[in-house]
Amino acid sequence: MNMQTGKTLSVAETALCDAYDQAIGELPGDGAVLAARDVLISDFKDAGLPTRRIEAWHYTDLKALLRAVPAFDPAAAADRIEPLVEGANVLSVVNGVADKRASADGVTVTRFANALIDGSAAAGLVARDGDDTIGRLNGAFVRDGFVLDIPAGAELENPVEIQTTQNAGQTHTRFPATFGANSRATVIERHVATGENAAFVTTVSDITLSDGAEVTWIILQAQGAADTHLGQIRITLGTDAKLRLYVINAGGKLVRQEIHVVVSGEGSDLVLRGINLLGGETHNDVTFTVGHDVPNTTSTEVIRNVIFDRARGVFQGQIRVAPDAQKTDAKMSCNTLLLSDEADFSAKPELEIFADDVQCGHGATVIDIDHTQLYYLMARGIPENKARAMLVNAFVAEIVEELEDEPLVEALEGVIAAWLEKHA
Repeated sequence: MNMQTGKTLSVAETALCDAYDQAIGELPGDGAVLAARDVLISDFKDAGLPTRRIEAWHYTDLKALLRAVPAFDPAAAADRIEPLVEGANVLSVVNGVADKRASADGVTVTRFANALIDGSAAAGLVARDGDDTIGRLNGAFVRDGFVLDIPAGAELENPVEIQTTQNAGQTHTRFPATFGANSRATVIERHVATGENAAFVTTVSDITLSDGAEVTWIILQAQGAADTHLGQIRITLGTDAKLRLYVINAGGKLVRQEIHVVVSGEGSDLVLRGINLLGGETHNDVTFTVGHDVPNTTSTEVIRNVIFDRARGVFQGQIRVAPDAQKTDAKMSCNTLLLSDEADFSAKPELEIFADDVQCGHGATVIDIDHTQLYYLMARGIPENKARAMLVNAFVAEIVEELEDEPLVEALEGVIAAWLEKHA
């Protein structure tokens, strides 16, 4: 006799399925949205959390790393924080609930909860592929966020700061943003924990740059030491569109930030800069894909990692060049300062090239601080810990300085300096 046994769920998988069953009656959405949610959670139940056997998650065995998931905590009270840059238009989300009064000069802003209620969000609640755990979980649980529409020709004088804060429980947000033709804007997507209670956070941003748009988008993740942060940003670039994307990770216990870019317009340019500051027992994974689908496009990616203590870092980067994408110029590098014998970093750069007239390359380095430089500073009376912090700061500062926006550069340098003061 053959016996069929059902799949055994882990503690975290069980907690997520139970959370959905308990929340489904109060999650916003019309019939189409609820149907989309049911499909996503059903697919999640079938697939479960990814393990090392899933190539896209090979270095982040989520089933093993995610041991528990906190329940929703509607009573949790997160504190509001000051904007990163003075004068920024703040769009605030506190414990997963967007501010009803939020607005930004020159931008049409609506709550994502409204798009769920009227059903217009249903089409976007789909997984990218069979391994899209973040898309499934976020789509199943998302409650709120903001929808941004920047009109054609608009030039925003002040940055827009999407500010999400939480203290405990679960937070699931989504931020679709459309930039009209020839628009100019800077957006800061900021995730901050204001308490010490463990939180489970998912967030998805869908960004579309129309022809000729020029956008700077900054993701600043500073979750708490016990928090799990699963983030995803999906980007489509139109003709002659230019995107400068900065990703700075300076917190969290378990972090996965996915970046997926589709280059669909000729003449477009992507600049990705990443800074990962890892300490304690943090596990941080940045996974990046860019698909060059048309001719005459460029992309450059530079990732800098600083790793202390027993932290573990991962960078997976893939450049894909389609057969028709002649004259593609794409370069990617990942540079790591490994400052502890117990720390670990895995780098997996990939090129998939199906065109013959291209310039593509990638590289990765892992080093310690140059002891000659350290000695030079200490010989001039600088204490060793201060000297090490100065060298580490110099390693990442040149990335931030590329922004050429003095207030923004100073603010980000302050975030980096505060983190180094605590960990270096």
